[in-house]
Amino acid sequence: MPSRPNSDRAVEDLLRCLAPQVLGALVRRYGNFDTAEDAVQEALLAAATQWPNEGTPANPLGWLITVASRRLTDLLRNEHARQRREDAVAAWVLPDRWLAPAADRSATDSDDTLILLFLCCHPALSAASQIALTLRAVGGLTTPEIARAFLVPEATMTRRISRAKKTVKSSGVPFRLPAGAERNERLATVLHVLYLIFNEGYASTAGPSLQRADLATEAIRLTRLVHALLPDDSEVTGLLALQLLTDARRPARTGSDGSLIPMAEQDRSLWNADHITEGIALITAALPTGVTGPYQLQAAIAAVHDEAETSADTDWPQIVALYDVLLKIADNPVVALNRAVAVGMASGPRAGLDLLAQLASDDRIADDHRLYAVRAHLLEMAGDLAAARDFYRGAAARTTSIPQQRYLTMRAEKLDS
Repeated sequence: MPSRPNSDRAVEDLLRCLAPQVLGALVRRYGNFDTAEDAVQEALLAAATQWPNEGTPANPLGWLITVASRRLTDLLRNEHARQRREDAVAAWVLPDRWLAPAADRSATDSDDTLILLFLCCHPALSAASQIALTLRAVGGLTTPEIARAFLVPEATMTRRISRAKKTVKSSGVPFRLPAGAERNERLATVLHVLYLIFNEGYASTAGPSLQRADLATEAIRLTRLVHALLPDDSEVTGLLALQLLTDARRPARTGSDGSLIPMAEQDRSLWNADHITEGIALITAALPTGVTGPYQLQAAIAAVHDEAETSADTDWPQIVALYDVLLKIADNPVVALNRAVAVGMASGPRAGLDLLAQLASDDRIADDHRLYAVRAHLLEMAGDLAAARDFYRGAAARTTSIPQQRYLTMRAEKLDS
């Protein structure tokens, strides 16, 4: 018997959680990513139309898989060249675990979602394609939503996703979790994709908004899913902690007009205390359990920031020490840049500027607006206001984020007065 009618929002949240499990189930049985996704989308549309009025079925996952499999048969019936596969799907008998009450299901439904994440992060795909396919197939975002998020035309994103699906299909990779070293490598790719999605949501690289809360929230949701499936993986735990501790500051990062507010000037009472509490608990539990990785170290740094009651209370020497460890395992100029900031705060701006001089010859970051902005900030702290003004302007000219452009230009103008 269906349950009582639900609100549209409740149905939407449930469908977003179930969608990757349904798609994973169809891909596992059928093997055609593209056609299976079309069938799933139609099943989701049917549910979104019926469930708010008629009530959610007792077994919503089984309902969706049944409807999607029937729709898949219909789609195949129109493709005469694939008659053999149509017969195979039409004869499909749903396993008992999809017909049983939700509490009695095995873990395979969730495993399908994890396998789907691994497929979306296939090593043959570019990082941009991995991100797009993950948001489309696992995140449930529409192609227009993904295109808007990354400021590209919808047609461009449609082609990117279509090519990604074809690449996955032609790869011949079986629908199962890889084993051994390959699994670890692919998991690292999955975490990197989720990290990139979150970063784009927290600090948009281009466009009129400083942050995209929808992308950051989706990245956290997907990382929670991976953490639920792999609770003993310390780097998965570290990434979730990092996202929560960083996202906790989001309510205080912009003014009422959307302008950027740097961390030192934020109203910390607006920070999300629940996120901070959960993030600190996660990273505290993860650090002693295995090999310490970059996500755990970044989460530890974020925790030090979030635990400080005021900017002046920040334990900069501890942050420097954490960056020292992180730099040893991550040859990343952004890590080196952030360490220079921490050194400048702990030991004085000139110490930080000396480290920036070494980064100026690194082609990976030499012309990046972040290097110019950090140099401007440290020069301003050191009292060299004319040079600081020039570097603020140089940073503003190099960023594609409109709020960052405005903030950096404003800092330069203040030094003119």
